[in-house]
Amino acid sequence: MEKGTDYMPNLENENIEIKCLTEAIYQKYGYDFRGYAWDSLKRRVIDILKEMKSENISQMQHQVLYDKSFFLLILSKLTINVTQMFRDPDFYSKLRKIVFPRFKEYPFIKIWLAGCSTGEEAYSIAIALKEEGLYEKSQIYATDISIPVLEKAKQGIYSAGVMKEYTNNYRKGGGKKSFSEYYTAKYDHAIMDKTLHENINFADHNLATDTSFGLMDIILCRNVFIYFTRSLQTRVLRLFNDSMDKGGILCMGSQENIMYTEEATNYFEKLCSDESIYIKK
Repeated sequence: MEKGTDYMPNLENENIEIKCLTEAIYQKYGYDFRGYAWDSLKRRVIDILKEMKSENISQMQHQVLYDKSFFLLILSKLTINVTQMFRDPDFYSKLRKIVFPRFKEYPFIKIWLAGCSTGEEAYSIAIALKEEGLYEKSQIYATDISIPVLEKAKQGIYSAGVMKEYTNNYRKGGGKKSFSEYYTAKYDHAIMDKTLHENINFADHNLATDTSFGLMDIILCRNVFIYFTRSLQTRVLRLFNDSMDKGGILCMGSQENIMYTEEATNYFEKLCSDESIYIKK
């Protein structure tokens, strides 16, 4: 039998092994996946197991502990990196019409994009800020747990094949120019314009363990909460509350309603009826 091709799990042992794996990752590297939604986490671990052709999860744990390069390889696979430019165009329309105008008179705007993945959302925010005349006085802090993912985000190079879809998203989201002005096509890649990099700081940050790094005017954490347990969601909401002054704006994914806990209702109230956009009380 070819190694790793016919993985036959013992469900009880498998669950124990996954818990041991996440504990090992936390103890060794400080990345905390223990509060991630179990079904999603388990599915990803099993997919990695099969892809790496490991005999079992315990073998993966041994490799994680003694081979940092192996850990970095699976880290990007454990995190969720489903993203695109101007994803959910209606949200970007509301961002332009409801959120950005609140900061027109601010001398400086600090924006935290938590869970930036490979950078598409960061560049989308930068473009929208430019078109609303706010980019020059804005600073975007784009963070993610995965170093390899952040390196790709910093490069700002994407497949030319997705630019047609991104262009459609941009137009539907209130784009005011030709989207092609924001990138250079080179062979089969699209390279984002250098000016979009100027006010974006990409940095690693772990929502499960790290603390606030300053007061923000706008925080975007879209389509991340759905992968967290309830206790981790509560922890992160407290972090966001500590990271903004009264009147700060929190933007979540369209399917992420945070108004289910006492903490959330104490901290925030809804600003937009048909999008998950909240204002700090």
